[in-house]
Amino acid sequence: MQSDIERKEKVSVDFATLENSANGYDGDVSPITAYEILSHDGAANLVDVRTSAEWAFVGVPDVSSLNHETKFISWQIFPEMSLNEDFINMLEVAIPNKTPPVLFLCRSGARSASAARIAKANGYEASFNIAGGFEGDANSEHHRGGVNGWKSDNLPWVQQ
Repeated sequence: MQSDIERKEKVSVDFATLENSANGYDGDVSPITAYEILSHDGAANLVDVRTSAEWAFVGVPDVSSLNHETKFISWQIFPEMSLNEDFINMLEVAIPNKTPPVLFLCRSGARSASAARIAKANGYEASFNIAGGFEGDANSEHHRGGVNGWKSDNLPWVQQ
């Protein structure tokens, strides 16, 4: 996997140049940019906000080679898909330091944008959405994982 990443164009991340999103968080980053942030900033955090079913059946990002640990905090509770009312409390326990970058990931980038927005509103200073998410948009055959997103960008992931 590492060789696939190295073949992609390297992204230089300068937080001062990232455009502040009008959506209430610090902006959208591509999966490759998120991986670059994690590889260069030991204090950065990756939070996967998908459901336990998605983690179990679809796979999860693997950032262990970067000496990072993905935080798993569902935005919605499976199977009802009700909002996780404890999301912020769980986030504050998992990531008490609100200064370093927090990168939120879901299936396609919608739930993670909501999570980034609420984190920003609760004091997280650098709250980013990973656009395209883990699986990305569906292709013409309604399959995910090949158009865009973490998997499509050949970033490390594992099946739990």
